[in-house]
Parts: sequence; structure tokens; C-alpha cells
Amino acid sequence: MKRKIRNNQFIRENKHTYSLESEHIHKAEPFLKWAGGKGQLLNQFEKYLKNDFNKYIEPFIGGGAVFFHLYNKGILVNKKVILIDSNKDLINCYQVIQNNVEKLIKCLSNSKYKNDEKTFYKIRQEEPVNSVERAARLIYLNKTCYNGLYRVNLSGKFNVPYGFYKNPLICNTTNLIAVSKALSNVNLIDTDFSKCLDYAEKNDFIYLDPPYQPISKTSNFTSYTNNSFTSKDQERLSDIIKELNKKGCRVMLSNSDNGFIKKLYDKFNVEIVKARRAINCNGFARGKINELVIYNY
Repeated sequence: MKRKIRNNQFIRENKHTYSLESEHIHKAEPFLKWAGGKGQLLNQFEKYLKNDFNKYIEPFIGGGAVFFHLYNKGILVNKKVILIDSNKDLINCYQVIQNNVEKLIKCLSNSKYKNDEKTFYKIRQEEPVNSVERAARLIYLNKTCYNGLYRVNLSGKFNVPYGFYKNPLICNTTNLIAVSKALSNVNLIDTDFSKCLDYAEKNDFIYLDPPYQPISKTSNFTSYTNNSFTSKDQERLSDIIKELNKKGCRVMLSNSDNGFIKKLYDKFNVEIVKARRAINCNGFARGKINELVIYNY
């Protein structure tokens, strides 16, 4: 049974009641596994992350690890937040969690979303129109596909195979409620990263985590949407960042340790952090590599 009360919302599921307004709510964490997610780098990021800024803008939200980290630390209290991504399914998922989390939890709790190979490929083939069902499908596929990878083909169709995980947590009710609370006053926008210029003003903090420039031909993984992120896009991004710098914004960028990238940002501060890459079919090839943190402050 599920019941919703407007001014003091509750979700009742499996004989447990969860309050959407609880003061002791669980910390909000990324609800999707996302290629290049920054959860593992947050400790190294601490000295670069700002807290004295006006708005927070993130033009490549992805899994949102940096946003949730700033939120959990209380840095975003009373600050305007704008989260952007060109992935329509991803932004829809954030919006559903923001506005209809109780419907999403009910949907994900349906016996339809079973963890078996036949069900996986059936749901992978579906193209739901309803926003809640679209969000549920994305979360289900992310939790049950191989390596939690989001990848689409040139036709924009999700094409990651089944992951054969024994008992994935498909519906993390506690975290979804916490994420809904974290997103309550956030402006979510489905658009190209360049549109951040329309919102950015002096003393805003902008963190950008784009698809990385490949460090080799075999490491080329940029298909989060059906439009791959090319070297031309990296150059376009560098132009946007230079414009943000002129506006007086505080800008932080993550990218691969690559000569092409270093040249694009040779007038900025550049530091190296150590990252563990997990998107590799060979577990032994998932060692630590250098990544760049580029900033203007």
C-alpha cells in the first residue's frame, strides 16, 4: 500500500514507511552508475572545490557525484543550482525523481522488473512514452546491464548486454527519496553544454565533466548519446570555458591526461589526480591512470 499526503509526504512500501520530509534523511548518492563517475575522486577534489560562490552550474551532470557531494556537505544551501545534460533520458530520470519519486518507486517495485536475461532484453527493446516508465527503464537497465554502462548505438538505442549480477538493488527507495529532496530546488535542463553561458554570471562555480578525450584509439568511449564527443567538441568546450573565465566565473574541468587537452588549456592551472578506470572488459586492465583537473582560480 502507498499513500501520499501533500504537506507531509509518505511512501509505504513492503510494510516500511519512508518520509519525504524527514530531517534525518539518508545522504543523497548517485542513483546511477555512470562511466567516468567522480565518486572515487572526491577526496582528491576537495582542495579544488569552491564553497564561496553564487550559483552552482554543472553542464555534464552524468551520475552527479560532485553535485551530491556538495549538497551533502551543505555547501549548496540557499544557492541556485543548474544541472544540464544533453542526454534526454538522463535528464528525464532526474526530473521524475525530483517531481514524481513516489510513482517511480511504485513502478520500479513492480514484478515486471525482474533480474533475468529474458526480462532484461525485453525491457531493453521497449520505448516507453510515459516519463515515469522511461525513468524506471533507465534505472533498471543501469542496475542490471554489464558493468552498469550507459551506451547507445548510432540510432540512439541502448545496446549494452545483460550483466548477470546475482542480486542488484534495482529500487533503492531510501536513496531515491534522498535524491528527490536534494533536487527539490534544482533547475534541470536538457540541452547542449554551451547553453551554460546563458546562465553563468560572475562568481558562479561551474564544474564540467565532459566525455574525455581518448588517450589512445582503443580507449575511445564517448557514446553516452548517439552523437559522439569529438575533438571538435573539445575545442568548442575550451572556447566556452574561456568565455566563462572572461565572465569572472570559477571554472573547474576534468579531462584525460592528454597533450591535446593540455594545449587547449595552457593558460589555466592544471593538476593531476589518480583515477581508477572501471570501464574495461578486462578486470586486470582497470588500473590507476592520470586525469587532469583544470581550473582558473
